[in-house]
Amino acid sequence: MKGGVRKFGRAERGLLPEGRLAGPMPWVIAIMMFLTVLAAAAGMGLASAAARLDEQIGGRVTIQIVEANPARKAAQSRAAVAAIQRLPGVVAVRPVPEEEINRLLVPWLGQGGIAEDIPVPALIDVDLTPEGHARLAELTRAVTAAAPAARVDDNGQWLAPLASLIGALKWLAAGLVLLMVGATAATVVLAARAALDLHRATIEVLHFMGATDVQVARLFQRRIALDALFGGLVGFILAALVLIGIGERVSALGSELLGSASVPAPAWGILVGLPLFGVLLAMLVARLTILRALGKML
Repeated sequence: MKGGVRKFGRAERGLLPEGRLAGPMPWVIAIMMFLTVLAAAAGMGLASAAARLDEQIGGRVTIQIVEANPARKAAQSRAAVAAIQRLPGVVAVRPVPEEEINRLLVPWLGQGGIAEDIPVPALIDVDLTPEGHARLAELTRAVTAAAPAARVDDNGQWLAPLASLIGALKWLAAGLVLLMVGATAATVVLAARAALDLHRATIEVLHFMGATDVQVARLFQRRIALDALFGGLVGFILAALVLIGIGERVSALGSELLGSASVPAPAWGILVGLPLFGVLLAMLVARLTILRALGKML
């Protein structure tokens, strides 16, 4: 005894059975953690994809020289490049080689599907700073004056609906993570109340032996934390295997757009921390639930 309150050791902790891994709570938490990791990974992957698309394509303009005569097309392409290079806010100007254009058309026309008499527009990729993109009308006037057959396509214009969709999906993933956190907390509350009802007689004995509500709550909290740790690790491992498998399949497709939606390396640090967060959440919720219930029992 110290100050009228007895300290409880291993013998007293043995009065309450350890968390049973065959019980429902660890497996429910494993399912919750599995879904939480997948939702969090999806949200961070979509955020990374949005940032990369905006960085790589958002400030890019494509200029098409639609001219059937090859000589005039080449001359207008050179004139358009010269006019663009004189404008402020231009980061890079790249005439797209004809071989690259033909490769882009192969999926649509097939190998050897481009006849020599079919006119293919000349393409020029222009990367702009945000200030240069804001003066797109000035660039359009300069290009059309130098090359009357030119047509300016703003990549950011067709990218906007895709960026809006990615943003909506990103917030949906964040909402799912919050729902999973709430569901996990509710599961812990139910498990803590069930444990209190099951061990009500044991709790009375502990109180008779001099245990405080905090000491009793610590015993239950420890066992719930073990269940949460086991379930969290199982759920994280399964989710990580799924993410790795999906990542390998996406890489095999060779799609730059889909590849940009992969989970970035720094995000894995956050995902690894989710099981630990789950344990801390379970301990806090269990402690508050049990202390409140014990207060009503007395």
